[in-house]
Amino acid sequence: MELSIKLIKESDAESLLEFETENRYFFEQMVPSRGDDYYTFEVFRKRHQKLLIEQENGFAKFYLIKNDSGGILGRVNLVDIDKVNNSADVGFRVGEPDVGKGIGDKALKLLLRTNLPVRQIRGKTTTVNHASQKVLEKNGFKQVGISKEEFEMNDQKVRFVHYLWS
Repeated sequence: MELSIKLIKESDAESLLEFETENRYFFEQMVPSRGDDYYTFEVFRKRHQKLLIEQENGFAKFYLIKNDSGGILGRVNLVDIDKVNNSADVGFRVGEPDVGKGIGDKALKLLLRTNLPVRQIRGKTTTVNHASQKVLEKNGFKQVGISKEEFEMNDQKVRFVHYLWS
């Protein structure tokens, strides 16, 4: 399957909300919930607009991972772009039907091959999200620490695992 990453546009709001809603409970097994309001169109649309402004101002790059027919398979984002320190944070998520197919790995590879506005990228995942840890490591990210603070998610105590790419 061919896939691509495309910067989000205003016209993506509806299909992106549909993707997020369809995968909500799957994602919430690995990352903290965004809350019920996030999944109402009016709130989602406003948040989408804020992301577009952030992207336009150079503080982030929000990509949709798409298949060859234009369907959304996931997201990969470069956020908190700091031009002074030449750094940013990366985040990604792949929808449940496409997990285990190498999509996160391919999407992160594509992102790292773009004209990156930074030289150093931080990654963060939870101690229970082994798939994301594997994707980061396969793409040259080195684990640099595990947070001491624990939090509860889905009745499990978890911590954040921190990675660095440069």
